[in-house]
Amino acid sequence: MTADAAPRPLVGIVMGSDSDYPVMRAAEEALAEFGIEVEVDVVSAHLPGMLASLTPLPVIGVPVPLKHLDGMDSLLSIVQMPAGVPVATVSIGGARNAGLLAARILSAGGDEHAAQLRERMVEFQEELRGLAMAKGEALRASR
Repeated sequence: MTADAAPRPLVGIVMGSDSDYPVMRAAEEALAEFGIEVEVDVVSAHLPGMLASLTPLPVIGVPVPLKHLDGMDSLLSIVQMPAGVPVATVSIGGARNAGLLAARILSAGGDEHAAQLRERMVEFQEELRGLAMAKGEALRASR
C-alpha cells in the first residue's frame, strides 16, 4: 500500500499536554468502536478556542479535570468563546461523549460512509436502550 492509499484520519484528538491522554483516550476508544481513524497529538494549552479560530471544521472541547478546580477552569474557558468562534463542549472529563459526538457529526454527511456510521449509531443507541431497560428490570426484580 502506498502512502497515498493509507487511510486518512477523520478526527484529530489534540491535547495541551500528554498528561491529558488518560482522559482523552476514551474519545479515541469511542471512535474506534465506529471504525473512525484518529490522529492524536499534543500542541498547546487553551486548544479548543485556538483550533476553532483557525478552522471551519467542528471543534469539540473536553474540559480535563486538573489538580486544582477539578476542571471547572477548563470548562469555563471553553464555554466562554467569543462570538464567531463556536466550540461544542462536553462535560468535564467527558471524552467518550466527545468521541460519540464526533461520530454523529461525521454521520450527518450524504455519502456511503456517513450512512454506515448512522446505521452503526442507531445500533449503538439500541444497545444503550437495551442496557437501560435491563437495569430497570433488575432493579424492579430486586425490590
